[in-house]
Amino acid sequence: MLTAIFSETFPLLSTASPQTIEWMLNVATEHEYPTGRAVLMEDSWGNAVYFVISGWVKVRRTAGEDYRALAILGRGDFFGEMAILDESPRSTDVIALTPVKLLSISRNCFIQILFKDPQLHHRMLQMMVRRLRHVNMRLQMRQAPPAVKLAYTLISLGENYGQESENGREIFNVSCQDFADVTEIGVDEAEKIMEKLHEKRWINIDANKQVINLVNLNQLMNLARKV
Repeated sequence: MLTAIFSETFPLLSTASPQTIEWMLNVATEHEYPTGRAVLMEDSWGNAVYFVISGWVKVRRTAGEDYRALAILGRGDFFGEMAILDESPRSTDVIALTPVKLLSISRNCFIQILFKDPQLHHRMLQMMVRRLRHVNMRLQMRQAPPAVKLAYTLISLGENYGQESENGREIFNVSCQDFADVTEIGVDEAEKIMEKLHEKRWINIDANKQVINLVNLNQLMNLARKV
């Protein structure tokens, strides 16, 4: 992967020097996982940070005898950084929702890179603060109507990972169970809201291609702001 393309794909690396990115590519290992495969397991020790080149994954946590999705990540994002920074076991699983291609960088190499490139170090802090703000926003929305919360989730996925298409911004057709978990609403509520949004033509669900097109972003944004 060319240095410039790698920098454009990953917001974390937007301020990193070309030398830093070239060094990262030299020490990175490429992985491919099929749908449903566990990429990382909860309670395993953190030994690498992972970058999503293509595909979609979900971060989940054990909830009794079941699992609960905490986040959906797509192309251009990264995960595994918390376990390597605080040197503790991982607190979540990461599961491939689609065939996924990743790059991993070992803990020691990644820590060295952060110390060598102050711009990347600063950008890493910015990204972690952004994630914290997102968590705070979700906490603020806990009392919001389910439709508002789900619209916020759809907009977030579209803005972070969506690809422009002739039918709108395209995201992966996440299951209603995962949508419900991430949005913190009931599965039945998620199904009814998604059907309603589809009927209104604010979104278009293409089950054959396993994609959701966010057709009317303005309406979804207006709905998401009703907190």
